[in-house]
Amino acid sequence: MKYYGRRIIFYIITVWAAVSLNFFLPRLMPGDARSIFIDKLVRRGGEITPAMEHSIDLIFGADGSSMWSQYWRYWDNIFHWDLGVSVTKFPAPVTQLIGQALPWTLILVGIATVISFILGVGIGAYAGWKRGTAADAIIPFMTLLQSLPYFWLALIFVSIFSVGLGWFPIIGGYSLRDFPGGPEMSWEFIGSAIYHGLLPAITIIIASVGGWVMGMRNMMVSTLSEDYVTTAEAKGLTKLRIFTWYATRNAALPSMAAFGITLGFVVAGSIVMEQVFTYPGVGKLLINSVQDKDFALMQGVFLVITLTVLAANFIMDLVYGLIDPRARANV
Repeated sequence: MKYYGRRIIFYIITVWAAVSLNFFLPRLMPGDARSIFIDKLVRRGGEITPAMEHSIDLIFGADGSSMWSQYWRYWDNIFHWDLGVSVTKFPAPVTQLIGQALPWTLILVGIATVISFILGVGIGAYAGWKRGTAADAIIPFMTLLQSLPYFWLALIFVSIFSVGLGWFPIIGGYSLRDFPGGPEMSWEFIGSAIYHGLLPAITIIIASVGGWVMGMRNMMVSTLSEDYVTTAEAKGLTKLRIFTWYATRNAALPSMAAFGITLGFVVAGSIVMEQVFTYPGVGKLLINSVQDKDFALMQGVFLVITLTVLAANFIMDLVYGLIDPRARANV
């Protein structure tokens, strides 16, 4: 229990630090977010009433209150899931925009990352088990994949498979022609979403599988030299049992621990990838908010991405404590 207690305390402190940074950094940046907000409303033909101006002052902390008052109000707003109002989609709340985009990213990145992890661990385990044979020929290719940036691979795939061959759609998360009213719960829409998300998912899998293969292969080679593997061989256990229960099971532990950390890099890479495919996820929403100087939306997306990655790391820490008793014993 001490292990889980320490992990919970660690992540509580981490969440507090992440939320605090998300609050203070925009306020320390040069520029006047309030003036930008009002200017954008005026350009769009909106009328700024005194009541509306007062509301804008409350949103951006320009009502004369102290920084600490704004800080505690910000925490209160987070607990009430109130992240402000978007400038570019005014008067749509930031939570509504993030709620519309987040499922696209979670499904795409989540499924693609899990598939990449399973493939990488499986291929790496086999390459490590068959070390010194023809299976090692895959290592240079995986090293190449590991060095490829997400956006570069996405551009290549769009150029070849979408523009050149026409096998996949170029943009979007679903067919706007077939579903002009937006997403709906139907098998036709699900099929369209899968078809549009297939190439972005393949991009994530190929760009990230190399790291899993290399890490697992190296750990497999190291694990095979351990005494308990030699003892299992001396007892006459089958090679399949040694491969699965003795070698792969122990060699995969570092990969399990690194899964949550790697998820942060996958999310960062998918941000640019979503822009390349014009995929309606959080990454595209973040880039658009930066380009439009939509500070409330930008701040909300940063917060949600940070909390999502921390939640994934927290879950993986709990799972790691269950599958490896040594983690609990060393506390």
